[in-house]
Amino acid sequence: MNLKNLVAVPFIALALGANAQDNLINSLKNNQSQVSKNAFVFTPVVNIEATSVKDQGSSGTCWSYSTNSFLESEMIRMGKKPVDIAEIFTARNAYIEKGVNYVRMHGAISLGDGGACHDVVNMYAKYGALPQDVYTGLNYGTKKNKFSEMGELTKAILEAVVKNPNGELTPNWKKAYTAVIDSYLGQVPETFTYEGKTYTPQSFAKERVGLNPKDYVELSSFTTNPYYEKMTLMVPDNWSLDQIYNVKMDDIITIIDNAIKKGFTVAWATDVSEKSFSWKNGVAFVPEKKYDEMSPEEKAAMFNGPKPEMNITEELRQQAFDNYSTTDDHGMQITGIAKDQNGKEYYIVKNSWGESNDYKGYLYVTKNFVKYKTTAFLLHKDGIPADFKKKLGL
Repeated sequence: MNLKNLVAVPFIALALGANAQDNLINSLKNNQSQVSKNAFVFTPVVNIEATSVKDQGSSGTCWSYSTNSFLESEMIRMGKKPVDIAEIFTARNAYIEKGVNYVRMHGAISLGDGGACHDVVNMYAKYGALPQDVYTGLNYGTKKNKFSEMGELTKAILEAVVKNPNGELTPNWKKAYTAVIDSYLGQVPETFTYEGKTYTPQSFAKERVGLNPKDYVELSSFTTNPYYEKMTLMVPDNWSLDQIYNVKMDDIITIIDNAIKKGFTVAWATDVSEKSFSWKNGVAFVPEKKYDEMSPEEKAAMFNGPKPEMNITEELRQQAFDNYSTTDDHGMQITGIAKDQNGKEYYIVKNSWGESNDYKGYLYVTKNFVKYKTTAFLLHKDGIPADFKKKLGL
């Protein structure tokens, strides 16, 4: 496994031990130079309100943190008082569904913590939602998520079920599997009280959060399928085999720009294992020269101010996806647009690794990087330009 794949592991949540996972996350957070904060001058153009920055800890639940943050911003956009939605309640429900799919597919589908933007919407539609203070997911003495032990146990259960030692499955395997998850994350309350009113998870989603799951659309761009039609998202973490709308590469930016300028944020799935993605510096771009071809001086100067970028084509984007240099590493939320001192536009991106970088949990990502490294993105259908909605049949 090369370094790129090692860096990606915490986010796609393969079954690593807790120490290995922590070390890899910390490596990605800390291995970049610290020169950019005074070398970039960012001025917001559009800055949409979002809730506070969270920390996913040692868990591959970025997809849940980013897309639930997106839903919280949707509440703000609609004039509602936002709720701090319990990300681990969403993840818990996805783990149950993932286990069922794993058994039905005789083990021929991915496991681990990983997921996709659509999983949050799907779990919201089926299971409802809980506020964070009702379901923290911290049921085993830690202050932050730490899922490796749970992951090893649940994996062992599912693998034993798939081996089918009795020759015929009983319904009890799902009870055992669910019991292990709930012993770590906590049992789901049938009812709870929030701000003086009693809810079930389903009634809380309907009455308090108040979002319509059918309003949200997921898209990406691949040359392998017809444009403006649905296709199965071909990434390992699409365990539910959901379909997305396929658009042209340049449409990614057109659609996201339209959404942001109309006040809609975007849930964004991407690759973060590039050397030109720096969490510490809070900047991501696509260098004009490949990293392996840079001199030591050029590598050291990567984040000492704005740099020219490589021209991205549809062929280059597809090639990166096909040769594994673009993988579905991580999920974040695009919340705005900013300009650097040269007038170049970047997206303002909210992460879920706490506030430990130069911009207190946010990054500035070039549109070129988003065009090149996006694996999928999800937004409200009304954030999509009218002509694209017509092409997609929305």
